[in-house]
Amino acid sequence: MTDGIMGKAATMEIAINSNGDTAGLPEDDSLEQDLQQVMVSGPNLNETSIVSGGYGGTAEAIIATGTIKGSTNIHQSQSGPVTSGEEPVRGIAGEKFDIVRKWGINTYKCTKQMISERFGRGSRTVDLELEAQIEVLRDTKRKYENVLRLARALTNHFYNMVQTQRALGESFSDLSQKSPELQEEFGYNADTQKLLCKNGETLLGAINFFVSSINTLVNKTMEDTLLTIKLFENARLEYDAYRTDLEELNLGPRDSLTLPKIDLAQQLYLVHKEKYERLRNDVTIKLKFLEENKVKVMHKQLLLFHNAISAYFAGNQQQLEQTLKQFNVKVKVSGSEKPSWLEEQ
Repeated sequence: MTDGIMGKAATMEIAINSNGDTAGLPEDDSLEQDLQQVMVSGPNLNETSIVSGGYGGTAEAIIATGTIKGSTNIHQSQSGPVTSGEEPVRGIAGEKFDIVRKWGINTYKCTKQMISERFGRGSRTVDLELEAQIEVLRDTKRKYENVLRLARALTNHFYNMVQTQRALGESFSDLSQKSPELQEEFGYNADTQKLLCKNGETLLGAINFFVSSINTLVNKTMEDTLLTIKLFENARLEYDAYRTDLEELNLGPRDSLTLPKIDLAQQLYLVHKEKYERLRNDVTIKLKFLEENKVKVMHKQLLLFHNAISAYFAGNQQQLEQTLKQFNVKVKVSGSEKPSWLEEQ
């Protein structure tokens, strides 16, 4: 069976130049990234991992190999018949070999399926409605990231303006005491700058709250959903790889040699089908709750942003303070230090 599969895979010729680079094919960065992910998801040979058997899967149990070295030293220093102490060593070595073998087979099948899809030679399972929702989410995340970037830039610029107003107010106040002939003019300009500084700090509190909420939505809530989507896409690739393998076996002869292979392929197909359907259901549920949460959060944050900005530029200090109380936003006490979240950027 392996020879047959390799024979089919070898029908696609890839030109190689003298430096070992592929020639005559268009560059495909996404294909290269997918292939890299397939290769880096291999088992850790420094530990014995009992893996759930998936492309990009995680270890269910880990057995430290520190005991192996000790047992090996004993074996080298003593000669004689095999003792019971050497049996665990052979068992761990056998587990390692089995893990590597399963990972190699799984990686080969997934890589073969991936390349077949990219070159239009293989079929893939498609859920048009779900994939459209996933693409909308990715596009929405990019747009929200741009809003977050601009809001942070606005906060930085506005913070600098408030600090300048504070320094200007202090300068006016100092000059009013040292210039008797202009004391009144410097005095009311100092009071104006201090009032603007106070209102600016109140608005900064509202903008900081807006930025913090958008950051949580984009980099935590949306990112968590995209992580589940990535697992779903990996499961889809595995499912199609084992589905294709089963279809190829069913097209071949049925005898005493092929029937056990068909039965095993059927079992693996059902396992990966169940995993694919489970993750598809998880993605559907997360997308639904994400949309509901996004609407709820953005409704509150956009209302806060609008009311605070409008009240500030209208010079309505009372309305500005009332807006922050309405949304339970606490304003930090005036100081010379920047807001803590800005220091983390």
